[in-house]
Amino acid sequence: MAHDHTNHSKTHHAEMHHGHVDHGSSSGHDKHAGHSPEIFRRRFFVCLVLTLPVLYFSPSFQQWFGYQAIQFPGSELVSPLLSVVIYGYGGWVFLRGAWIELQGKIGMMTLVALAITVAFVYSLAVSFGLEGEPFYWELATLVTIMLLGHWIEMASVQGASRALEHLANLVPATAHRFRAGKIEEVSVENLQPSDTILVRPGEQIPIDGEVVEGTSSVNEAFLTGESRPVIKQVGDEAVGGSVNGEGALTLKIIRTGEQTTLSQIMRLSRRGTVIAQPISGSSGSTGLLADLDCDRSRRTDLCRLAIGRPIIDLCD
Repeated sequence: MAHDHTNHSKTHHAEMHHGHVDHGSSSGHDKHAGHSPEIFRRRFFVCLVLTLPVLYFSPSFQQWFGYQAIQFPGSELVSPLLSVVIYGYGGWVFLRGAWIELQGKIGMMTLVALAITVAFVYSLAVSFGLEGEPFYWELATLVTIMLLGHWIEMASVQGASRALEHLANLVPATAHRFRAGKIEEVSVENLQPSDTILVRPGEQIPIDGEVVEGTSSVNEAFLTGESRPVIKQVGDEAVGGSVNGEGALTLKIIRTGEQTTLSQIMRLSRRGTVIAQPISGSSGSTGLLADLDCDRSRRTDLCRLAIGRPIIDLCD
């Protein structure tokens, strides 16, 4: 029970201190209400099974691969009937996403919904007598491939969300603050700029600060990916969430709350995650950070983050 209480307190601290509620991304999450990797995975496998007969009975496939599909009463209805199921079941997530996008900013869901709807309606019209060639196999494969892509996308997004949760738990909930010549243990939320804190050997640094006394090696792997500790001396900046090494450090607080480096990383990652999801208008999973709609100063912040330098000023 004590362990559960500790975890709850730490999670609550992380949510309060690092501002987990990102008001700027709420609309993006609303578009994803009820979506998960499992939804896309289930629809993908169902549509994949239904797509195989459509491909088999496709005249184009028969011509390309030189075979004759089996014939039986009603065989000409196999592709139309299966395509109705594929369009309705597999394409529903895209149709629903397009409806949401039409009320805001048009994105990929609208494009996919438009493509499959045009192919579906035209193919049905051909089946009912309109002159032309149906697009049943194109419709089926497009829906199936897009479901696969969105399944992978949502799994990636879910992994990024878990990474954000881990980031939130990096910073300890309390710090050792100097006050009137004594050391007192206080909540990190109560720290103010210019406060002085003590970081003992082996402890995590609770908040961004400047070293005013002591020398130690600090592990900043969570920020830079470099496992080799960095020597911190008087005048150097130490980032909250990094791990102190063998020496004690006295830090003067320079940033608190949402201004800390860790909070800015989390906010930047969360915004990138929302924009990268196709339902909110992204061009694909490779656009996690590249598709950020940001100005030059924000791209500069990304470059500084990539090389391990703390972000000082991040545009909202």
